[in-house]
Amino acid sequence: MSVTIDLSGKTALVMGVANARSLGWAIAEPLLQAGCRVGFSYQGERLRGELEKLTAGREGTWIQQADATSEEDLTALFARVREEFGHLDYLVHSIAYAPRAAMEGRFIATTPEDWNTALNVSAYTLVSTARHAEPLLRPGGSIVSLTYHASQQVVPKYNVMGVAKAALEAATRYLAADLGKADVRVNTISAGAMRTVAARSIPGFSGLYDEAGRRAALGRHATPEEVGKLALFLLSDLGSGVTGQTVYVDAGANIMTMPLE
Repeated sequence: MSVTIDLSGKTALVMGVANARSLGWAIAEPLLQAGCRVGFSYQGERLRGELEKLTAGREGTWIQQADATSEEDLTALFARVREEFGHLDYLVHSIAYAPRAAMEGRFIATTPEDWNTALNVSAYTLVSTARHAEPLLRPGGSIVSLTYHASQQVVPKYNVMGVAKAALEAATRYLAADLGKADVRVNTISAGAMRTVAARSIPGFSGLYDEAGRRAALGRHATPEEVGKLALFLLSDLGSGVTGQTVYVDAGANIMTMPLE
């Protein structure tokens, strides 16, 4: 049996696309291919040109700058969503940040400022964007964010970002409980190691990336395209019974403690 996903008439807001290698873009592409109209937010004017190139010629798209930690920017962004779409079906949260200094030393040396920054940007913004989206989300709507297995096990140099991802996963469950009565689902995707801009900021990422591929049950890395396919499932009606979950797409890296012989 083949399943064709038709998202004509559906709308989405994808937050946090930096360039073509962003997982946010890997999620947006299948949405667009399925006929969904997609708005994009980006952090800072330096990213505008890249997003303009990615969306050029794509019908039903628009872009707007928004700092996800700013209530003023979020208010303006979701006013734009209402103006462009009138409602919202899908929200994609692809936002995370921790100061590099917080990821270079020992976790015990994390400063209050770095802790607050990482937790605010990487976890609380899921809560604040969901709150702004709630009045616009239609029944059957869905929210998806991105996490990483360092929320569950110690990954060297990931430090406070691992704590932030654990908070994101907990927030996913609480949001799913809050929004479930309105038939809105909330899930997060735990993607394996991938060569994104954000990943390259992690000290020692190259070695981590190589080791993850060697240890994965499938003997390879998962791909951004596979992240996009899982997101399409979770966002669309195909995932209608799934909410409050952390779903892995990492070629089975998280299940292995020793390499396969």
